[in-house]
Formats: sequence, structure tokens, C-alpha cells
Amino acid sequence: MNETHTQIRTYSRRSLHGQVAHDIGARILQGELAPGQVLPNESQLSTELSVSRTALREAIKVLAAKGLVESRPKTGTKVRRREDWNLLDPDILSWLFAAGPNVPATDMLFEVREIVEPAAAAMAATNRDEAQIAAISAAYEGMVAAGDDVPAGIEPDLRFHQLILAATGNELLRSLGSMIETALAASFAASNAMLKANALPQHKAVLDAIIAQDPDTASSTMRHLLKEARRSVLQFIADRDA
Repeated sequence: MNETHTQIRTYSRRSLHGQVAHDIGARILQGELAPGQVLPNESQLSTELSVSRTALREAIKVLAAKGLVESRPKTGTKVRRREDWNLLDPDILSWLFAAGPNVPATDMLFEVREIVEPAAAAMAATNRDEAQIAAISAAYEGMVAAGDDVPAGIEPDLRFHQLILAATGNELLRSLGSMIETALAASFAASNAMLKANALPQHKAVLDAIIAQDPDTASSTMRHLLKEARRSVLQFIADRDA
């Protein structure tokens, strides 16, 4: 079995145009550049960002491929309608959470997770093999070992959820791991409240149900875990913005 590893699948920032794409993309997702708005012309934007026109053009190509902008002769580059954005793209998800957790993005993320992950946990309880059990258990033990160290706990926690998706045996569900990974990594990194949202007993209950091949309990315990996680993140946002 090929173990799932946590590796954020975002566009590389090592190149200059990659950095520019991240800068403009974050502005769009955070609402600084609104749908329908025309970006400053090439000369102005390259000066503002202190980059060459070549790097800027390459960055715009990246953003256009993700559905965020469109460029037309004479009218320039315009931010596309929100419904045209590829919200499952790892970069777009990371930009959505770039300024920290927010209510609309958090609600969207947990709505998807609450649809997918309880069913995935039930499937994993039925379909998992011993190697997958060992991998999920190792991820849980990594969370235990991290203790109160929030950054150290992010990787095993993400891996725990990804491995459950992989243990369903469904390749499409497994591919959703990258979506969940990107959004959760951004959310976890921004909030110490995630310690409460990812209580070890809740994860242990999910793990035990999968080991016991009990799909109903695996589903219900995962649903409870996600409900508490959502509540905790929303409380963190309320406290932060008070």
C-alpha cells in the first residue's frame, strides 16, 4: 500500500512569477481585488510589484489557468466571476485562508467535510487492510507525541484524515485529500484553537471504530469530531474578531 504523505500541492513560489501569482491571487481571494475589477495596466502593476513585465505575464497565465482572471485585448486583465474560480485548486484554497480562518470559508470547508468524511470513515472501516490500519494508527500516535506543540501536530493530523480517505479504496475520494490538506493546513497554522478542535479522544474513537470494522460507529464518531472542530474554529474567529 502506498502511504499518503502530507505535502501541500501549491504552485511553487521559488520563481519570481510564482511569487507574483501568489500575491495577486491572495488579493483576489481576500476581496482586495473584486470580481469584475480590472487590474492596473501592465506597466503600473509591474512597477507596484517590483517585477519585470515578463514575470507579471507568466503570473497572469497561472491565475488565468485557475479561473481567477481573464485577459482581453484593449480591455486588459479582469477578475472573473466567483463562480468561475476553481475553488478546489490547492492554491485558491490556501489563498482563501491566507489571512486566517474566516466564517464563510470555514463554513464551506466543513460543509464539504461533513458530507464526505463520515461516509469515508464508514467505507474505511469496511475496506481497510492491516497496513492501512498501521498507517492510520501511526498518524494518531504522531498527534499524541506532538502534545501541546501545535505546529508539530499539524502533519500527523492531516495525514490521519488523508489516510482514512485512502483506506476507502476509492481513488476519487483519496484525491480529495489534497483539497482537505491545503485548507486545513492553512486553518491549523493560523489558530491555536485547533488544539481543542482536534481532541485526541475524538480521533481515537474514529480509529477504534475503523479497527473494529464498525462502519456505523466510524461514521458517527467522525461526524462528532467534525462538529466539534467546526464549533471550535468558529469560536476562535468570534473571539479573535470581538
